[in-house]
Amino acid sequence: MNIIASLAPVFALLVVGYLLKRSGFPGDSFWPPAERFIYFICFPALLLTRLSQAQLDGAVAMDLFWAVLILLAIATPLLIFIQSLVRFGGAQFTSIYQGSVRFNTYIAFAVAAGVWPVQGVVYAAIIAALLIPPLNALCVLMFAIYGDKRPSPARVLLNVFQNPLILACLAGLALNFSGVRVPTIVHDVLDLLSRIALPLGLLAVGAALDLRTLRSTGLPLITTLVFRVLLMPAIALLSAALLNLEPEVAQVLLIFGAVPAASAAYILARQLGGDAPLMAAILSGQTLVALVVLPLVLTYGADAYPMIRFWFNG
Repeated sequence: MNIIASLAPVFALLVVGYLLKRSGFPGDSFWPPAERFIYFICFPALLLTRLSQAQLDGAVAMDLFWAVLILLAIATPLLIFIQSLVRFGGAQFTSIYQGSVRFNTYIAFAVAAGVWPVQGVVYAAIIAALLIPPLNALCVLMFAIYGDKRPSPARVLLNVFQNPLILACLAGLALNFSGVRVPTIVHDVLDLLSRIALPLGLLAVGAALDLRTLRSTGLPLITTLVFRVLLMPAIALLSAALLNLEPEVAQVLLIFGAVPAASAAYILARQLGGDAPLMAAILSGQTLVALVVLPLVLTYGADAYPMIRFWFNG
């Protein structure tokens, strides 16, 4: 019940964002710059302030590092195996891959903060910092293998190291470990900006929903939905159990496995010759399905984790 209550405000803001966009308020021109403002200013401020002041456990961070690698090491070959069986078009598969493994940072952080108010965002920040670099590299690699365009290794590295979320995480961790204190006025400004990040980010995700894209996507969309709703959460729980993570840490990892994919996937699909219309349908379809399925996945996943953990660790 706690999980459902925690998710209610998140989903309510998604719906409000969708209704605002459809009503034309405050106007179509509002949302693109708002998204850039969130991505480049507000969300980095959130990550930097939370990580710089968090009580970090080095052992937990190392366990999460291995959990993230296990998650990707299982999911990627499994998706390639599915592709070998079904043989989607190359551009289609790049969108299926992105939709299956990428995560919406705004939703993941909002859910983590709702379920575990104190440490949820800290664990989420660590997971995001660990996931974003290899995830971006793997997504671009899929374009190099299956897509029409062949991005260079330099572009892959540039795409990772120009990411403002990665830079903010690195800065926050550096401040935390060095013991350097941010001047009070700077901290207060960053803290105010960080409070905008999640609510405005969720409104923007809701505004980006376009249900018309769901009309003619068929098997590729269904494949991605099934993988995201069932397989990725299961792999996340398996990864957590293999490393004997504590339940609250495992649940945050489960959140990252279960939330919809990020809108950045659509941008990458357009830039690198993927199936952008399919990617748009995947983003809208996953967000719509999450309204119903995510509470169930998190509730039953949390209930099942102690048993799964016991199987692997006794």
